[in-house]
Formats: sequence, structure tokens, C-alpha cells
Amino acid sequence: MDKTYQPHAIESSWYQTWEQNNYFAPQGSGEPYTIALPPPNVTGSLHMGHGFNNSVMDALIRFRRMQGRNTLWQPGTDHAGIATQMVVERQLAAQGVSRHDLGREKFLEKVWEWKEQSGGTITSQIRRLGSSVDWTRERFTMDEGLSEAVKEAFVRLYEDGLIYRGKRLVNWDPKLHTAISDLEVENHDETGSLWHLRYPLADGATTADGKNYLIVATTRPETMLGDTAVAVNPEDERYKALIGKFVELPLVGRRIPIVGDDYCDPEFGTGCVKITPAHDFNDYDVGKRHNLPLINVLDKDAAILATAQVFNVDGSVNNEVDATLPAAYAGLDRFEARKRIVEDFDSAGLLEKIEPHSLKTPKGDRSGAVIEPWLTDQWYVSTKLLAEQAIAAVEDGRIQFVPKQYENMYFSWMRDIQDWCISRQLWWGHRIPAWYDEAGNVYVGRDEAEVRAKHNLGDAPLRQDEDVLDTWFSSGLWTFSTLGWPEQTEALKTFHPTDVLVTGFDIIFFWVARMIMMTMHLMKHEDGTPQIPFKTVYVHGLVRDSQGHKMSKSKGNVLDPLDIVDGIDLESLVAKRTSGMMQPQLAAKIEKQTRAEFPEGIAAYGTDALRFTNLSLASTGRDIKFDMGRVEGYRNFCNKIWNAARYVMMQCEDKDTGVNGEPVELTLADRWIISQLQRTEAEVTRHLDQFRFDMAASALYEFIWNQYCDWYLELSKPVLWDENAPAERQRGTRRTLVRVLETALRLAHPFMPFITEEIWQRIAPMAGVSGDTIMLQPWPVAADDRIDAEAEGDIEWLKGLILGVRNIRGEMNIAPGKALEVLLRKAGAEDQRRLSENEAFLKKLAKLESITVLSDSDEAPLAATALVGELEVLVPMAGLIDKDAELARLDKEIGRLQGEVKRIGGKLGNEGFVAKAPAAVIDKERAKLAEAEKALAQLSEQRAHIATL
Repeated sequence: MDKTYQPHAIESSWYQTWEQNNYFAPQGSGEPYTIALPPPNVTGSLHMGHGFNNSVMDALIRFRRMQGRNTLWQPGTDHAGIATQMVVERQLAAQGVSRHDLGREKFLEKVWEWKEQSGGTITSQIRRLGSSVDWTRERFTMDEGLSEAVKEAFVRLYEDGLIYRGKRLVNWDPKLHTAISDLEVENHDETGSLWHLRYPLADGATTADGKNYLIVATTRPETMLGDTAVAVNPEDERYKALIGKFVELPLVGRRIPIVGDDYCDPEFGTGCVKITPAHDFNDYDVGKRHNLPLINVLDKDAAILATAQVFNVDGSVNNEVDATLPAAYAGLDRFEARKRIVEDFDSAGLLEKIEPHSLKTPKGDRSGAVIEPWLTDQWYVSTKLLAEQAIAAVEDGRIQFVPKQYENMYFSWMRDIQDWCISRQLWWGHRIPAWYDEAGNVYVGRDEAEVRAKHNLGDAPLRQDEDVLDTWFSSGLWTFSTLGWPEQTEALKTFHPTDVLVTGFDIIFFWVARMIMMTMHLMKHEDGTPQIPFKTVYVHGLVRDSQGHKMSKSKGNVLDPLDIVDGIDLESLVAKRTSGMMQPQLAAKIEKQTRAEFPEGIAAYGTDALRFTNLSLASTGRDIKFDMGRVEGYRNFCNKIWNAARYVMMQCEDKDTGVNGEPVELTLADRWIISQLQRTEAEVTRHLDQFRFDMAASALYEFIWNQYCDWYLELSKPVLWDENAPAERQRGTRRTLVRVLETALRLAHPFMPFITEEIWQRIAPMAGVSGDTIMLQPWPVAADDRIDAEAEGDIEWLKGLILGVRNIRGEMNIAPGKALEVLLRKAGAEDQRRLSENEAFLKKLAKLESITVLSDSDEAPLAATALVGELEVLVPMAGLIDKDAELARLDKEIGRLQGEVKRIGGKLGNEGFVAKAPAAVIDKERAKLAEAEKALAQLSEQRAHIATL
């Protein structure tokens, strides 16, 4: 082995070996275990969220693979409709060409060309993270098989009456000319204006205070052209008498009714609200309740129409309402129209006032354009019935959320679910399998030939719907379409339902809920009952920076996981964080932040350190504060393991390690570390079973660093370096060294796959273990009969005594190599047994010249004191230390113990704590209090004794 751990030297080569040997493929003989990788966008590159959830998924898959489960981690990418189309359109624009210049077919050829050239970026990055997905089964949401699955799902849902076409409000992007989902809308906090406009009352009506007009307040004056009512609260004494009367809509001259609706808050503004059902989601609901017409005044570019489009609430055309709009505004952009309309209100004496107003402006996450609620014909999935069985699957425990509180978020969304708009006005995506005849009749089928045959259409002209499906529709089929559905493949029978979905909380509704609904409707067991897509949903929080701030390019705090793995110099990091920024001041600010935070750039920490950091931070449900200091600490952990392995190899390579049945003698230290290993095996397994990756990582770290490296390796040296030690004893220690390390490597493999494979290949033969790769070795299983409580007690006593002496050395500034005389007072029979059996160990490890047990009648000299239970460990001060320094040290420890007694006593004195805490917790706190009180009394006695000398 190299003298120093160099992650880059081992990681890429090992991943190639694993993949080339098909180790990631299903091959266990046990029960199937499946995870479907949430498909990243084919346009994308890795971010910290990917790095985090890939660490979690790979830990689960490697854990279950080693347990013998027939594991499949199904990979794939999403075609990412809008994102991908925008990338290619920008490339064409740079050449002075638009997609419309090319036409649909040629444009799609360009998109496929781009996908083939650039689409593998993220999959190569996923490999760099060590993710053991089965690449031989990689899928793409627009490959041939998945495209067939999408068409099949659409047709079945349509034939079951769950897909329909209707005219409703959508989030419209006037730049991209498509509907977008709520997830693609970002709400920006901005300061705008609230315009108070006068609407004259019709037919001589007046308000309770004698005014002949109502005042409405609006943040969007331009939409008043499409007003179809003014609403007031029916309980508002100021206006209730006006309900059923009319106002004259200014600038337009249309009479619109005054309606009573609880939507109006009498305390907000004037209590009067203009209702524009075709341009506001809340107004749309009010319009439905009062059967108001919907007047659309905007075109697809969000410019004012010359003549409005008027519809009834059922989407049919309304020919009764006057659709005429003022000619002065025709063709104006909505914001230009806003200025002109406000000016015209002011000129007419109808502008009451303008107030500054804080508001949230919805913008498209891709285009940056202000999103417009717009009335269009779209395809919808009727979700009420689908949601009912999806809710039931979580209620009855067939699907469980971890942590459980996310079920509440799921239920609140699902119980208030709206029909799902699944059509998008794009060219890149799954084209909707619907055709229209010249009369506008719609026919749905898997292809045009099926439509013609099914409906006896002969050679009648047909045109396919121009729209494509929302990408969430195809990804909603992900767990089963990737396994071959609608064909009943062997993979589908074996690996569906999947076991775990790992996802962020932000897409519980957009993806998780839709997968559950789609799967339960389309996938059935042999008895006809619905299948679920997965049994467990593990929900993680957002990965934030070390201050808890969301990572974003505008904040300049984004970290690329591969920069942490491979390292990046400062200038490259600055350039990366500021590239593409249009605002010089922001770029300068981010450059300054970056130089202050990373004055030397980011070192190459390797994949294993990054993965272990992610898993150590994976406490259930909370947002993750990512701290580079933790990465450095876990890189040191990798170094620790590497150096421990080098020590073991030096002691055991080409030597008798007792793995062929030769007689061995196990020392106390051997029995102790074997016992601790059993407890660690059980603890890590339990935590992984419960998705407590943080606690599993902590248990592993504690065992490897503190118990094996810091203590057991030191305890092994007196045996291995003693030329007079019996061969059986040395053989037993060597066997323990290699076997415990080999087992610990298997325990650590799901967390740190590369370093564990590299070391295991060298250690395994010494431990008598054969195999091509650690990842296919059995998962360690604890053996209760190897837990040795006596050895654990004895070693804890030894550790306590050694640490006590070391602490005295450190605090009293005694040279580490100076042999000390130690006296033991209040030594019970158990203390004396332990001393007699381990005196040689103690002398060597604590650098002691002698150990003397004092009787009760012996007068102790002036000495520094440490406690091991009730045993007092005394280091005589004569010639070593001064009295004042020891009194100061004792005062410090007494103060600490007094604080501990006060803290625990306060907790036990809290009635709320005692009433709510489990009995075991209360008992543990009482035991801690008794122990602290006893130690306090002993040290106080010792201090008093020293003070009199």
C-alpha cells in the first residue's frame, strides 16, 4: 500500500472494474430489493442534492446487496421538456435560426443530436459518486419503450374517463408560449403598487355613505378589461344592500354585477374586489360559484386583444356578452397597457389613489418571464378518484413516509387536490396521442392507424394534437415503465413494487403523489388489487450551506460535489461562481465571499469523504447544513483507516494469522474488540434498517476511530512486540487484527465504497476470506455469544486508568516519556483482580514505573488524582508537580461536576420531563446524577486532604 491515502488514485479504476464485471446487476438469491433512481434532467449536472440522495440510495443498495437481497438500482434520465428545448433553441438562436424556421421534425432531430452529444454528462458524474446503479438497464423517458408506456397510460386513463380536454386557467409563460406546472413557477418578493380605482354604480344606486361608486384595489389594473363582477362580503354592512345591483365598468362601458362572496375580506383594502375569472385563479373559483362569464383579454404574448374571447364556466363560447375592447389598447404589451389604463382612469377622475405594496411576482424558472394566469384549452387528468386510493395506501400503511410527519403534508395536498394539467405547448416531449377531424372531433389512440380503424374514419383528414405531455406524466410511470410495462416482463414481476423512494420534500406532490396515483390505477396484482410504486418514501431536507442558507447562484454559495471530490483552485472556483452574471456588483460581491471562504480553493477530498459527510448529516427530515469542516474531518477518517490498514499489514503480511485452524490464545484486548464489534454490527444494521444514516455513521466512526484504531491497535503492540510472548497469543492477536479490520471494512463499505474495496483486497486473504469484490461479501451479522461483558468491563477499567494518568501528565505538564509511580487507593477486589491480570499492559501503555495499592490505613502523599469509578489513581507530586497547580486542576474538575449535578438535578426536578420521559430515560439520568455526586464527594475530599499538606 502507498504510504499516504490518495483517493484519486483508486476511485476511477475501481468503478470501472465494478461496472465492467457487472457487479451492479441483480444477482442475490434473496428477496428482491429495488430502488428507482429519481431521473435527473438530461440537461443537468450534479448539484449537492444529487450528491446527497445518491449517497443515501447507494448506501441502502450496497447494504441490501451484501445482505444477499436480489438488488436492483434502476437508473435513467428525464427528457426535461422545457429545459432541453430551451438549450437547443438558444444554440439555434446563436446561429440566427429559430425552431419555427426549421419546422417541428427538423427541430426534433436537432434536439436528439444534442441529447446524444451532451446527455451523458450527468450519468458520468453519477459514476464519479460511486453509485452502483445497473447501467445495463439505463432508461430515458423518451426511449422507445417508455414512449410506448406513456401512450398506453394516456389511452387507458382516457378510456377510463380520467383524461379530458377542457378550457381552464393555467400558469402561462408568455415567453415560452406554454403552460407550466406550479413547480416551475418561482414567486419573487417585490415592491409594486396597489391602485385604488373607482367603479361607478349603475341605475342611480349609492353606497351606505352616499357615494355613487365603489372603490376596488388591484395590483393588476390591465386585467380590469376582463372584469365580470365586483364582489363584496355578504356580511359587510357597507355593501350588502348593493348585492345584485350593477356597476359600469370604466373605459369599457360593460355593466357587471355586484356579487356577495365569502372570498372578500372586509378588513382588506376597501372590502370590494374586482373579479376577473379569466386572469386570476381565485377569481376563477369565484366566477364558477356565481356562473360568471370568463373574458380573456390577452393573447399568447400577454398583449391586449382587439376583441376579447368570452366563454361560459363550462368552457363553451359565450356569444351574449359584448366582447368589444377599447381600440386604444389593442396590441399593447400588458405592462404598457397598465400604464395607459392608469393614465386614462386618472384623466377620467376615477383614480382614487396609488399605494406602495409588497407582493409576490410569479416568474417562470426557465424563462424569467412574469407568469400569466391564462385561459386555454388543455388536457387534464381527473384526480379525485385517483387521489382517494392513493390516500388510502398511506393511511393503511402500505406506503410509509420516513419521517412520518411528511404524511401530513401529503394528506393536506391530496385532500385538496385539483385536476392535473398535463399538456404543454412544446415540441420536445411525448406528443399527445389524440387526433382531430375537420369538424374538431377528437379521437384518442395509440397511433393514427388504431384511431382510424376503431372509429371507421377511412381516409378522412386527421391532424394530431400539437401539444406534448408534461414531463411529470412520464416520470409518474417511472417505477414500472422502466421495467418493461405494458409488457408483463420478468423484471416487472420480480422488482415491482420497488422498496424505497429517496426524494426531497419539495416534490412530494409533484412527483411522489402522482406516481402513487398513476401506479395504483395502471398496475394490478394478480388478484386485481392495486399495486403501489414503493413501500417507503424516505424524505430528506434541502442541502444548505454551513450557515443554513439555501444554496443558490445569486447567493454565490453553491458547491459542486465534484469540486469537493476532485478539488478546484481558487481562480477556477471564482470564475465558476460568477460566470454568466449580468450584474457586476453581484459578481464582485460573490468573488469577495469566495476568496474569503476558500483562500486556497477546495482541496481534493475524494468521494468517500464526501459520501460519509452526507450520510453523517442525514438525520431524518431536517435540512442539511453542509460544512466543509466535516468533509475535512472525514477525509482524516479515511487517512486513519488507511494508516491502520498499513499497520495491520506490517504486523500480519507473510505471517501466521491463525486463519487455518491453528490454536490461538485471545488476550483481554482481543476479546474486548471482538465483543465491541458485535455491538457495532448490530447497531449499524439497526440504524440502517431505520433509515438513521447519521446514527449508523456515528456508530461506525466511533468503533473504527476510537475503539479499533486508538485503543485496540495500541493494546496489540505489547503482544506483537514481545519476543517472549507465546506463539498462540501472537497468532490470536494477528487473527483478531485482520478479521476485525476485514469485518469493519464490510460494515463501512456502503458508506465508503472505494477505500474499503482497496484495503479489503489486501486484507481479505490474510483474514482467510476469498472473493472478487467486497461488495458481494456477506453483511456482518452480530453473534450474541461473542459479546464478552467481562472483557468490556475490564478494558473500560484499563482505559479509565490510562486516560486518568494521561490527563494528569497533560494538565501537570509532565513529559510523556517519563516513567511515573502510581498509587491506587480504595481499590476493591475487582480493581485488584484487574490490576493483577493487566499490570504489564498498564505499565507499557501508561509509561509507569510502578503501581502500588494503598491500604485503608496508609497515608497518601501529596498527589495528583484521577477517578476510575470509586478507585482513586494517585500520581505522587514530589519532584513532579506543585501543590497549587494540582489544587487548581481539582477546582476545575469540581466545578465541572457541580455544574453536571445542577443540570441533571434540574432536569429530574422538572415535573414536565418526569411525566413525559420514558422510565428508562429517567433511570439513566438518576444513575448519572448519583455517579456525578459520588465523584464530586471524592474529589472534594481529595482537595481538602491536599490543601492541608
